Amino acid sequence: MSVEVLDGLTAALLAGLAGAVIFSLLGLVSGTDETATLAPLTLAVVLLGVPPAGVLTFFIAGAAAKHMTHAVPTTLLGIPGDTMAIAVMEEANYLRRLGVPHIALRKMISAALIAALIAVPVSVLAASVLANVADNLREVVPYLFPIIAIAIAYLSRGRWASVLALVPLTAMITGLNSYVSAETGKTLAISFFVGLAIGPMIVDLVGLSSPLLRQSLVRDKRPTFWLAPEAPESGRRRMQNPLTVLNGREIRDTSIAAAATSLTFVVSPLAMAILVGDVVGSRVKHAYQRLTRVISVRNGVTDSTYLAETLIPLVAVGLPLSPIAAGAAAPLFNAPPVFTVGGDGVELENLHTMLSAPQFLVFSLIGVSLAGLIAYPLTVRYARRAAMFVARRLSHEAVIGAFAGLVLVVAMYEGGLYGVIVMVTVGLVGGILNKTIGMHVGVQCMAYYVSVLSVPVLLG
Repeated sequence: MSVEVLDGLTAALLAGLAGAVIFSLLGLVSGTDETATLAPLTLAVVLLGVPPAGVLTFFIAGAAAKHMTHAVPTTLLGIPGDTMAIAVMEEANYLRRLGVPHIALRKMISAALIAALIAVPVSVLAASVLANVADNLREVVPYLFPIIAIAIAYLSRGRWASVLALVPLTAMITGLNSYVSAETGKTLAISFFVGLAIGPMIVDLVGLSSPLLRQSLVRDKRPTFWLAPEAPESGRRRMQNPLTVLNGREIRDTSIAAAATSLTFVVSPLAMAILVGDVVGSRVKHAYQRLTRVISVRNGVTDSTYLAETLIPLVAVGLPLSPIAAGAAAPLFNAPPVFTVGGDGVELENLHTMLSAPQFLVFSLIGVSLAGLIAYPLTVRYARRAAMFVARRLSHEAVIGAFAGLVLVVAMYEGGLYGVIVMVTVGLVGGILNKTIGMHVGVQCMAYYVSVLSVPVLLG
């Protein structure tokens, strides 16, 4: 084994382990959005100089782990663990009322692990096929990006409102980018991306200074949660096998759905999970069986589409051509000065050019495996105690404050005061668009890429 291969494996194992641990714990905190957590921390890992294998494994392990442990607040507390968990809230609430939240929890995390293990090889294989036309795809990218941005905007909650808002948002980003470039002599990328990623959080923090919004944000007491008791265990305590937690039909439907949705990379994971869950649920008559099968399939699909939308654009062309690639996974594509998507005479240089398809497959599987080794036993054995600790002891404000400090440091690192101004400006505008018309972060990040890659070509 060569030194280079050994270094890559060591970096992958260490970074993947860190990602699995960090995001297994973050998944226990309800409302921690994937983009607002995965993206800044992945960006920090890139800027710290972690090798490409470690960066990829960190992200994959973090995404897989979070999509397992987000089931804890979703099923036990009745509040979504993150944005993707919204797809399973109805089934989780019904199963909690039936007194079986622990069953819902185990089925969700088992389905997520199985779907992730299926999604990685299917996505890399699909990307390898698409890579044969990568050169032609890159030539049409400046013209393709606006079309993809419009499609992603239309598939968001905002529909036509998001499509219409793309134009002024892109114009604002273009103008702000040009002004900062003229003043500083360099273009900013990280500050724009981070500002869009945490836009809703910036709106809430700024809203605390407004008499109109402060009343809706301030709490005078801690919220009340009703947590179901732990089911009694008989015999020796053992770890349950994911294949025994799900019945045969649930394994079949989850596997088929994961394989099929791993071939898609331009549709919102949330929309795909809801759509596939409805299709599967329509074929099951028994109410309880329908609930358990739908919650399994939907949580599996959120994981498979999340990984597919990261790996297919990354392996095939190295450009963020999906909502996840343009949002949470954006640091894997564009994190100057380490990674760049090219443009303005600069060559594309990111994980796409640094890793081969077999390396993507191996390191991604390592990431999923590490997430399974950390998140699965943590969730199965200590779910109720973890949920109780989070509800009683952990301050959500402390988590928000930590991330606010992190992104402030990142913006100052890139552009000083101009970086902070850019971050706050695009964060406020993007956050307001998110909260008012449903224009999610993936759409807004596509507006940034249209501004950087398409506007210079289209306007000559």
